[in-house]
Amino acid sequence: MSELILVVDDVEANRYVIGTWLQHAGYRVTEAATGGAALEAVGRERPDLVLLDVQMPDMDGFEVCERIKADPETAAVPVIHLTATAVDVRDRTMGLTRGADGYLTEPIEPEVLLATVHATLRYARARHRAERLAGRLAGLADTTVAVNTATSLGELLTAAAEGAARMFGCPATVAVSRDDDSAGGGSGGVRYAVADPWGGDGRVRAAAHRTFGDIATGFTLTVAPPEEWAELLAPSALMADVRVALARLGRAHPGASPSSASPSPASQPGGGRPPVAVLVPAAATASEEDRHVLSQLTQAVALAVEALRSYDEERRIAVTLQRSLLPRDLPKVRGMELAARYVPASAQAEIGGDFYEVISLGDRLLVAIGDVLGHSLHAATVMAEVRHALRAYASEGHSPYDILANINRLLLRFHPREIATVCLLLVDPATGDVRACNAGHLPPLLVSTARSEYVTLAGPLLGADLPRPGESALWIPPAGALVLVTDGLVERRDMSIQEGMARLQRLATVVEPDLERFCDRMLEGLMPADHEDDIALVVLRRSPLTGRAG
Repeated sequence: MSELILVVDDVEANRYVIGTWLQHAGYRVTEAATGGAALEAVGRERPDLVLLDVQMPDMDGFEVCERIKADPETAAVPVIHLTATAVDVRDRTMGLTRGADGYLTEPIEPEVLLATVHATLRYARARHRAERLAGRLAGLADTTVAVNTATSLGELLTAAAEGAARMFGCPATVAVSRDDDSAGGGSGGVRYAVADPWGGDGRVRAAAHRTFGDIATGFTLTVAPPEEWAELLAPSALMADVRVALARLGRAHPGASPSSASPSPASQPGGGRPPVAVLVPAAATASEEDRHVLSQLTQAVALAVEALRSYDEERRIAVTLQRSLLPRDLPKVRGMELAARYVPASAQAEIGGDFYEVISLGDRLLVAIGDVLGHSLHAATVMAEVRHALRAYASEGHSPYDILANINRLLLRFHPREIATVCLLLVDPATGDVRACNAGHLPPLLVSTARSEYVTLAGPLLGADLPRPGESALWIPPAGALVLVTDGLVERRDMSIQEGMARLQRLATVVEPDLERFCDRMLEGLMPADHEDDIALVVLRRSPLTGRAG
């Protein structure tokens, strides 16, 4: 369709002549006889260019131009003054200063007028394309950030669909195959999100029986009739062809990061990660620049999905590793009740290196709780080494002091960049006597006769080549209890570790007859739903009628 030009002049004959020239040149023409009528026409018809007289009965052309340029909705419409009266330098300067894109005086030859109109429209089209591309690139940057900070597949798909809808100003669908369930959402079919700026339900959905077929790794861009993708499209997108952007990453080589698994042009169908699709109406991506932005968006979404899958896989491995290394059952010890909990970090946080250990050593009980600093699969594997070393040294009969000293040497030699905390107790259940040694861990909380207090145990972190104090002695009275925790229970963003420890002390003043219920109450009272660190909790309580008197 040809461009629409608004001709504004209070003289009908002038409007007729100028309009005729423009129509013969292939333009569509609309007219206005006053400044007010011109403003209404600009707002209503959105012309591609305005030819504006200066002298008019209700307001001059300078004011009309200024109002057009002041409105964000019409500021980009080019305005050319065309006048037979305001012809001196001051008038020309005033018109251009107040926003006009050109200034012509009459009499004027048709060829000059048409050449000026054509050049102005050419510049306006180029400027519009540049501004639209800049807006879409800004939207691409914002959407890339959003999908890479998403913490679930549903959140990622929603962010991508909403970003695409804003960028292209049309309904958009973003879908990912569920052949691989590691990013959540079940296996088989397609999981997708729809965003429609014209209304509609934007929830994340699943199409259980939909498949993408055999898609080679790399990127493809095609146009398809809407019925081929009707199940995934917004209702408003079912009337015209749809542009389908598909990206499929190749399988990463062992040890490669997700970002290194970039799309490659080639390869056997089915040989890569499950594909990602972005679907928009074909008319919304008619230019080469639009299609390039769409391809960049699709590949950014594919990389974000892969990063989320890789993170989720690593986290599940780490949680499985931690749970497999924790004691399956606590030992049955005469004269001592035991209970323990391990809670991994929330699904939105990285896994840490918290652990606990309870070992029966003849007539003694070895209790340990610790934390390898860091949040990753590596932290979990270092935790496993520390725990195995602790068990080995304990089985050889080493004292708590020697056990920690040996583990410290192990870290310094084989993991010089790692740091860990451990609190180690050797308990005599019969007497309540405890030999304790600490390496930078939170102190145990001793609870007895409706009061609780922390037992100060000094000692540097494991992994630090520093002098270590010897063992400390403490005593658990009959019916008394020791509570051991890791910092995940008492420290979070809205609560300092000191505040958390004070809160734990208040909550633990009374220990229920059922230690399992006590553990549940500690977690309910201190652990937020979206806790960012894993948690270990161990409670040991001495039976009421055992051992020596105080």
